[in-house]
Amino acid sequence: MKVTQHIENANGKPLFSFEILPPLKGQNIQSIFDSIDPLMEFNPPFIDVTYHREEYEYKELPNGLLQKKIVKKRPGTVGICAGIQNKYNVDAIPHILCGGFTKEDTENLLIDLDFLGIDNVVALRGDALKTETYFHPEKEGNAYASELVTQISNLNKGIYLDEDLKNSAKTNFCIGVAGYPEKHMEAPSLDSDIHFLKQKIKNGADYIITQMFFDNKKFFDFVDKCRAAGITVPIIPGLKPIATKKQLNLIPHRFSIELPDDLIMAVVKAKDNDEVKQIGIEWCVAQSKELVTAGIPVLHYYSMGKAENIKTIAKAVF
Repeated sequence: MKVTQHIENANGKPLFSFEILPPLKGQNIQSIFDSIDPLMEFNPPFIDVTYHREEYEYKELPNGLLQKKIVKKRPGTVGICAGIQNKYNVDAIPHILCGGFTKEDTENLLIDLDFLGIDNVVALRGDALKTETYFHPEKEGNAYASELVTQISNLNKGIYLDEDLKNSAKTNFCIGVAGYPEKHMEAPSLDSDIHFLKQKIKNGADYIITQMFFDNKKFFDFVDKCRAAGITVPIIPGLKPIATKKQLNLIPHRFSIELPDDLIMAVVKAKDNDEVKQIGIEWCVAQSKELVTAGIPVLHYYSMGKAENIKTIAKAVF
């Protein structure tokens, strides 16, 4: 079932969903199931599965030369989605990236997902490689998420890259895209970011899921700006409880977002990470309850494979 259908069928009741990471190469899918099992009591209608593009490493050879090696540390998104749908009978939503894929690669991936009965995807540009300052698309690949949305939307219309195909089948993907309440780190302003977000909606996106934020006012202001710009699709807030002191510096640097002063000072004064974890849970519970009161249709949690925090929050909210 499509995410938009899940929201319609809920009749205003807030839904619980979460996102997981594929395990590192060398681990099996049981590690994923172990992180999902504790959260199933909250009846998530869908679970997102992130995708990790390739990275490059350089290995020194005995002769002193360097050999470039492609490394994919977290493969398995498609297989995990199939496993989730088979085991739990809930919708699994794979992330689809521009980075690392040609348009032909993307089309073949979407065909596989369609064959598996996967109804939803999240279309993302993806991050630059660690060796790049700015994102560079693959040759013959999509450069922007808006282009990726167009390709998926075209496939939903039966338009494939090979124009000579006859009687081609239409896919039926519900397309999610990312939104940034504090703007994308590369955007010159929030208004310009929303301008390009609206383009993704025009190109066929059906709903928006936001980057994490820790101040609900930023989310509410973002939603108001989107509605004023003519964006009417559901906007799902992404939430993450802070868990360690290190994240005070890591989260703002990695995601270009602000942490509220009250949260910062509470974490600074905490004697250890166990106390920080409890502070993060309480903060996220308060955020969640306010969002539910405001009538937000779905609360989406970035679990990062850690179920304990999210389970405690969900127990207090749902």
